[in-house]
Amino acid sequence: MAAEQVFLDFSARKLEQLAGRIDDCLGKLTGEQLWRRGSEAENAVGNLVLHLCGNLRQWIGSAVAGLPDIRDRDGEFAARGGVEPAELRRRLAAAVSEAVATIRSLAPGRLLEPVEVQHYRLTVLEAVYHVVEHFAQHTGQILFATKQMTQQDLGYYRHLEPQTKHGETTP
Repeated sequence: MAAEQVFLDFSARKLEQLAGRIDDCLGKLTGEQLWRRGSEAENAVGNLVLHLCGNLRQWIGSAVAGLPDIRDRDGEFAARGGVEPAELRRRLAAAVSEAVATIRSLAPGRLLEPVEVQHYRLTVLEAVYHVVEHFAQHTGQILFATKQMTQQDLGYYRHLEPQTKHGETTP
């Protein structure tokens, strides 16, 4: 497989893996926990999920796939509730599914194509890379917040214990 295809495949799989972990966290949190903030300088898990949905749709849906840019970034952070865990899970699954479908359908030749998003001029490759790393950063925040609120080990790396064999394909 060519390097371009490896990049696209891994990017899609990584988004799916991280989205699965966020979905798992959303299933562990109550509606109140979902919107809890330690201070006004912090974001609630609910805000982070809304933010990830907006980011995926703007950077991949709009910049790469050519869909209209309907993002309300300020609204993602201004929300203080009103969206239940099940609805956040549905929105995240839809946004990730759309982004992954776009990434998987990209012709490798498009990776060097220029796009513009948030007044940045970059390539499709850079946009995909940004989205995956951005998604990973906020996933880490959601995992950390979930561990703090539930006081549970989420167990995502138990497969690395010496006595455990695993079938993981995405690190």
